[in-house]
Amino acid sequence: MRKDVSFKTEDGTELIGWFYQAEATLAPCIIMAHGFSATKEMHLSGFAETFQKAGMNVLVYDNRNLGSSGGQPRGEIDPDQQISDYRDAITYAQQLDPVDAEQIGIWGSSYSGGHVLVIAAKDRRVKCVVSQVPLVYGLENAQRLVRSDHWAGLRAGFAADRTGRLNGDAPLRLPVVGEKEGDPCALPTDDSREFFFGLSDEDRGAWENDITLRSMELFTEYEPGNWVSRIAPTPLMLVAGRHDHLTPADLTLRAYENAMEPKKLLILDCAHFEAYTDAPFDISAPAQCAWFAEHLGVA
Repeated sequence: MRKDVSFKTEDGTELIGWFYQAEATLAPCIIMAHGFSATKEMHLSGFAETFQKAGMNVLVYDNRNLGSSGGQPRGEIDPDQQISDYRDAITYAQQLDPVDAEQIGIWGSSYSGGHVLVIAAKDRRVKCVVSQVPLVYGLENAQRLVRSDHWAGLRAGFAADRTGRLNGDAPLRLPVVGEKEGDPCALPTDDSREFFFGLSDEDRGAWENDITLRSMELFTEYEPGNWVSRIAPTPLMLVAGRHDHLTPADLTLRAYENAMEPKKLLILDCAHFEAYTDAPFDISAPAQCAWFAEHLGVA
């Protein structure tokens, strides 16, 4: 019931994904993509299968420049471009025969959890949204991850990268996670390192521990929480991890307070990456599924 698919964005970039077809001849569709540098193989199938079994189609894909999808430069994570691609994914899904084009839901987690907040505020084709352990306030989040005495050097690197790019040089790069604690990297938490390095080959997909430095500059400038008050009347569900220190729960709760009804909050007793598997997943996936089913007209 899952097939490989590909589709092109407006600028011609090919995105690679999976389509989970519902049993009904015409059913809603959930659009899904993963977070910062992550691939579709990293525990998204469990959520997609849950939604599919409840009677919904699901489109899951790798973000551009990452995983199996096309795009250059490799490892460039541009939130505005990923948001545009999500909207192209909606357009693609709406043209598939099994999809009810009027019943589109979007799902995002971590970095893409921020994207779906922006999309839901902008794009009224979206009829329901679930945002799991999202990035909501980029600069403040980054200031919690990067030591204060490292910021001057980081900003100098951003400036040097811009100069080099303008002069035709290759982008400066850095790893997503370090080999050991204290190594320079984008996500300098122990659980980030343990998650990515602990994945099996099957669950890793075509992930590479390498991104452009510009991706981090864009991270610090990204403020999807500023859009949350504009999502209504589209139904919004936010999922937070009580012990999340990668995208801290208090920032997610602040965004939830700024959101208007209809909205729902689920707080899981877990850290960031634990939201994808085991007991937190067993709690969260059915709750998310029920939210989509309620608001997308699934009996």
